[in-house]
Amino acid sequence: MTTQPSLTRALKLPSLVLFGLAYLTPLIVLAIFGVIAETTGGASPSAYLVAMVAMLFTAQSYGRMAVAYPVAGSAYTYIRRSIDSRIGFLAGWAVLLDYLFLPMVIWLIGGSYLTAQFPDIPIGVWIVAFIAITTLLNVVGVKVADKANYLLMAFQLLVIVLFVALSVGTLVSTSGASALVSTAPFFNDTSSFDKITAGAAIAAYSFLGFDAVSTLTEETIEPKKTVPKAIMLVALIGGAIFVVVSYTTQLIHPGGVFDDSASAASDIALKIGGQFFGAVFLAGLVVSQFASGLAAQASASRLLYAMGRDSVLPKKIFGALNKSFHTPVFNLVITGAVGLVAMFLDVATSTSFINFGAFTAFTLVNVSVIAYYLRQRRSGQRLSVLFYVVMPAVGAIIDGFLLSQLDSNAITLGLIWLCVGVVVLGIITKGFRKAPPEMVMEEKEAALV
Repeated sequence: MTTQPSLTRALKLPSLVLFGLAYLTPLIVLAIFGVIAETTGGASPSAYLVAMVAMLFTAQSYGRMAVAYPVAGSAYTYIRRSIDSRIGFLAGWAVLLDYLFLPMVIWLIGGSYLTAQFPDIPIGVWIVAFIAITTLLNVVGVKVADKANYLLMAFQLLVIVLFVALSVGTLVSTSGASALVSTAPFFNDTSSFDKITAGAAIAAYSFLGFDAVSTLTEETIEPKKTVPKAIMLVALIGGAIFVVVSYTTQLIHPGGVFDDSASAASDIALKIGGQFFGAVFLAGLVVSQFASGLAAQASASRLLYAMGRDSVLPKKIFGALNKSFHTPVFNLVITGAVGLVAMFLDVATSTSFINFGAFTAFTLVNVSVIAYYLRQRRSGQRLSVLFYVVMPAVGAIIDGFLLSQLDSNAITLGLIWLCVGVVVLGIITKGFRKAPPEMVMEEKEAALV
């Protein structure tokens, strides 16, 4: 009997946290600073603080489900096993919008930065280069990608530290140390509760990806202990970075009025550090997009692998691992191919694809924790009402609200995608008369070894 290749357990807590932070891309706080400051009336750190609190509720739910079901698949697996296999399929189908198209958006933004700096080189060249390098690293294996992540995250965090340090130095040299303490970045005459809430809905997008850590459960050592800790730490550390960086940046540029909100951070980088730091800042943005793309592509391939292994997608194609590298090579190539679509889109259009699936999954994962609680209670097991009912319910309400705040294009595209998913589900379940296919018991047990 031929032994089938399996995912290799090699990751510990620091690696998972770095993976999650790479997915979040901490420098995104500066890339969209102008937009959030403009929306909140100069209270961007308040928006990030509200968004962080909101995301922590959902992070708690992901942690509970990672303990209950320590296998790959993330939201798809959790919802399938705790609520219903059909709803799980549709949740997995919806979240594919996030997982499949997020790498494309990341590579597009990175290519846009480089094209702005080197206008003679077509953006397609940069996008293909991003895709080729990240795909190669992910094909070779999670250990190689993990080591690359350490280097990329180190440089990205260095740029953030320099940005904050130069901001502090500029404030102290021009206005004294007292300028470092102010309530204006949190609330001022031009901000309001409504504006901060609207800004939080945008800022929440910066947290998309904290859940991606759960897709590497089967490649993690002691996943029941490590994955929940990693999910919470990613949300907390990422949120802390966003609040601190937006606070110092808001001190440098009070209010929410800019010549061009889209390039506000680049202009501020030149102001506090001159041409040299402006170049370093651009390099940091490009590196951050590369690191984020590396993590996003790995997660997308694992979700496709989980669905293929369940035979929801063709198992021989999507549920296969390369015998040499023990990685889902075909899925990585598919994700890279989807990324090529970025050459024909702009950033605004491409980002509209990803938000619907993310918030749909977040809402349903919170609901799945409550369903898991009810199921365990019927079997006689008592679980905490606070952690398994109250907090997930609050998380579901918040995520549902954020979902309702998406623009009409995102909602329309999301609903169309879900309709296609319903058709696919109807086909594989023979008119919804049977449950979607699932792994046989031996495969489930092997996945937990």
